[in-house]
Amino acid sequence: MGKKALAVILVITGIAVFGYTQYASASQISVAITSSKLIEKTDKGSLYNLELEFKNPSLLMLNAGKTDFTLSTEDKTLGGGTLDPFMLPAMGKITTNGMFLKDQSTDSKNPQVKISGTTKYQLLFATLDVPFTYYPTQDQTREFIQDS
Repeated sequence: MGKKALAVILVITGIAVFGYTQYASASQISVAITSSKLIEKTDKGSLYNLELEFKNPSLLMLNAGKTDFTLSTEDKTLGGGTLDPFMLPAMGKITTNGMFLKDQSTDSKNPQVKISGTTKYQLLFATLDVPFTYYPTQDQTREFIQDS
């Protein structure tokens, strides 16, 4: 009985360690803006079609639901958007589209822009909320700031 109990404990410990390392890897998912296009400009704001690339360093294939995100600069929210649901392959990358509404302009010429949000990944029996923060380059965000 002692060997079976030890084997069960080792298996459970192994699964727990694997789960934790994959959670830690999944929290290191990176984001990059691949393209953006101004769709419409109204007095409410500017609507963009935004394409983001997510890279998954974990061994888990992650099913991401709708992802809400905000774009801010210097503690001022410029607007927000939603990304379409997507499947992020294990140790792979995927590009997903979404809409972004910029509702304010900024006075600064070279502000530091931040994209942040939380993606909900559906695993077999649990939901994993992974927050992300991305600081795109000035070239990537120039049109958001200047409405060009």
